[in-house]
Amino acid sequence: MNKGKAHWGVYIIHIIVALIVLLPLGFAVISSFRPLDDIFKYMSPITWKTFFPTEVTLDAYIRLFTERGFGRTVFNTFYVTFTNVIFGVLLGSLAAFAFAKFKFKGKNLLFLLVLVTFMVPPEAIAIPMYSLVDGLGWVDSYYGLIIPTIANGLVIFLYRQFFLELPDQLIESARVDGASWFRIYWSIAMPLSKPVTVSASLLIFVQQWESFMWPLIVTRSKEYRVIQVALSDFTTEYATFWDEMFAAAMISTIIPVLILLPLQRFFIQGVSSTGGKE
Repeated sequence: MNKGKAHWGVYIIHIIVALIVLLPLGFAVISSFRPLDDIFKYMSPITWKTFFPTEVTLDAYIRLFTERGFGRTVFNTFYVTFTNVIFGVLLGSLAAFAFAKFKFKGKNLLFLLVLVTFMVPPEAIAIPMYSLVDGLGWVDSYYGLIIPTIANGLVIFLYRQFFLELPDQLIESARVDGASWFRIYWSIAMPLSKPVTVSASLLIFVQQWESFMWPLIVTRSKEYRVIQVALSDFTTEYATFWDEMFAAAMISTIIPVLILLPLQRFFIQGVSSTGGKE
């Protein structure tokens, strides 16, 4: 009997936590389909109208793409994100393969520096990185958005830990058969590391999709604006366009969710397959 009560207590706690998390999200979803004047009209007192709209409209979503140019913003975000995923995985896996299978002076020191890179807050290097990008003439361009963020220390770490688990005999056999190092990397190491590749790709995807500070610093025009920066455009000196802000927030949330959910089991498999071998 006591165990049953304990289980009910746990369920109640879970329900309360779920409501705390889901109610604000549900309010944002509903508000994106409401006229601007109705969003906070039924907040006090709280009734069923607070969470169920009396009038449903798509005006906020229509204005996003017809007046705000949000289609260009979504394209920019996809372009920057997937370019980072492709080149981030390629560069990270190549570096990791070298750290795992090559022997050279200073390897441990260099790898230590790689580990430090994903422990340093981005804010700490934002100013020197901007100065470098500005000197190269990449401010307000795709080059400035993409190239400085391609290298990812965490991705290198994940791949290195996986490549360390690959038997050296397998590599040596391929070398005896005349395979080049790049052939071994591309035809043997990478096909075996599909779970890690999915995990690394998702890490880069989420990081770039949610990126705000660097795109805000390095872009000036709306031509190169990404979603997280565009969300700040709905607050002006005189008013806040809550309906459009909620609609844009829903779009920026639902897209990564639709991508992440089908791949979550590969993500877990990839992270768990990276052991601690040195």
